[in-house]
Amino acid sequence: MARVAYRLRVYGKVQGVFYRASMKEVADRLGVDGYVRNMDDGTVEAVVAGEEEAVRKILEWCRRGPPLASVTRVETEEISPESVEKGFRIRY
Repeated sequence: MARVAYRLRVYGKVQGVFYRASMKEVADRLGVDGYVRNMDDGTVEAVVAGEEEAVRKILEWCRRGPPLASVTRVETEEISPESVEKGFRIRY
């Protein structure tokens, strides 16, 4: 299966609702590489890379987020999978 990667920007009530910690749990479970971090404008930025099916599943999760989140929009940009470090991290 092909390896794919995306840079995401998640909008809505996505800070202070355990979005980053929850996304890391999902990424670790799916074997997805990348990172997630809060941005100064109230959005969340993430990079995800992995097998196509695993990345599809985490993108679906990102559109919902954890129970306390209220996601209004997710922008995606395809990037090179080779540019993404192994493992998934929360960046501060």
